[in-house]
Amino acid sequence: MKHFINLKDIPANDLRNILIDAKKRKIARKKLDNLEIDKGAPLKGKLLIQMFEKSSLRTRLSFYLAIKQLGGSTLTLRPDELHLSKGGESIEDTAKILSNFGNAFMLRTDSDQKLEEFKKYLSIPIINGLSPSSHATQVLSDVFTVEEIKKKPISKLKISWIGDSNNVLNSLIAASIKFSFELNIGCPKKYHPDKNILSYIKKNSNKIFLHDDVKKAALGADVIFSDKVISMNDKVNKTKKINHFKKFRINKKLMSFAKKDCIFLHCLPRGKEVDEEVFSSKQSKVWQQALNRVHVQKSILLYCFGKLR
Repeated sequence: MKHFINLKDIPANDLRNILIDAKKRKIARKKLDNLEIDKGAPLKGKLLIQMFEKSSLRTRLSFYLAIKQLGGSTLTLRPDELHLSKGGESIEDTAKILSNFGNAFMLRTDSDQKLEEFKKYLSIPIINGLSPSSHATQVLSDVFTVEEIKKKPISKLKISWIGDSNNVLNSLIAASIKFSFELNIGCPKKYHPDKNILSYIKKNSNKIFLHDDVKKAALGADVIFSDKVISMNDKVNKTKKINHFKKFRINKKLMSFAKKDCIFLHCLPRGKEVDEEVFSSKQSKVWQQALNRVHVQKSILLYCFGKLR
């Protein structure tokens, strides 16, 4: 049994094997409809239990289709309906019930500590559907999308992140270390990654660079990533923060500093950090990026069940 919580804790070879499997599975599904089952139904009879403490669209839909296409089923729980939040039931007791009824548990949470507590008491795999410090499923899928479009290993590409330091960036940093690609981060100095992340970078990589100058961050990029400047539950002065990021808005001029065939990716939902002209351009691959979540999450599920081909 394997968990999938944070990219930095998963061996690079395992992450690469997940991507290889996802590529094969996507090719094999070209003529199948959404709810048709993969050949062999590798997770037939398995139940994925999902719980969302934060809003979700892409993660919810993609995991639903992922387990269905593998031959299993899914049940989505709302935390406000459970004794865990309403009746004071402990995480330990909740985890034991989940383990008795389900075969895997996907949690989207506002607490990293809660993820670790569930991991401690569950006897089934747990998958992080998003937490304050990590969005591992999103970023592994993004690596898949980059390699699919560019038709080369991500280690040979120059990746840029323009935007706030958040859970997606944390996972992108971990991916840079695992897959050995150059990552240029562009954000105001006040919003650089925290000390723990900077220490992690210092110990593990000489390919990650921080820039206060947005042009330097975008220069020569093969891919430019971004995310909302104001994240879910961001407890800051929103007007002030948006003003701090004015020079980091992704527009046509900024894209001109990247390579001519540079692509734009965004994990969605979008905000004011990107111009419509860029978001709706041919360089933008956000819809392909979103759909690839299904294929990669299928392989993540198989990894957790020890059933990767």
